Amino acid sequence: MAGEIPDLVCQERAGTGKGAARAARRSSMVPGVVFGGDKEPLAIEIPFNVLLKRLKQGRFKSTLFNLQVEGHEDVRVICRDVQRDVVKDLPIHFDLMRLRRTTRVKLYIPVEFLNEEEAPGIKRGGMLTVVRPEVELEVTAADIPEKITVDLAGLAIGDIVHINDVTLPAGAKPAIDRNFVIANISAPAGLGSSDDEDEAEEAEGGEE
Repeated sequence: MAGEIPDLVCQERAGTGKGAARAARRSSMVPGVVFGGDKEPLAIEIPFNVLLKRLKQGRFKSTLFNLQVEGHEDVRVICRDVQRDVVKDLPIHFDLMRLRRTTRVKLYIPVEFLNEEEAPGIKRGGMLTVVRPEVELEVTAADIPEKITVDLAGLAIGDIVHINDVTLPAGAKPAIDRNFVIANISAPAGLGSSDDEDEAEEAEGGEE
């Protein structure tokens, strides 16, 4: 289970429809709605600056939030849409979906790398190059992993870690249907060029 689900604090919005939405925007609020979960839709709003900051942080639509609205029970939600002004490209409305425990969602999960000190390639001066510090997984809302782990023990220079090399939590699967790279052990600076020179010299010797 994810250890820290960020809170998203909103207010219940008085009224629905275009008039109420315009009134919210005049008050520097962005109107929204929460739907799903076998409950009636709930009209909400959030301060414009708060939503804009969240959007600039990235992955707003693939982050699980704990929605807090005064007078209502906290509920887990995920954003399904953010509508923007066609000219200014600023948010003017957002939709959140309540999640059941069995709902499957796509979320970015952090990757933790273990046992660097037991990787021969790193001992020889190689560098751990992290291609994906987070991996997008499809998981159930009730079983969201805090992280996935990659064991670097035994990896040599040139070794590559693909998603298929990682043991994922039960019920989780990659959102991308291909064996993508997560990290690799790259050669120390200069090592590749010296090896190339040695190979070139051997080739020249063979021609004589």
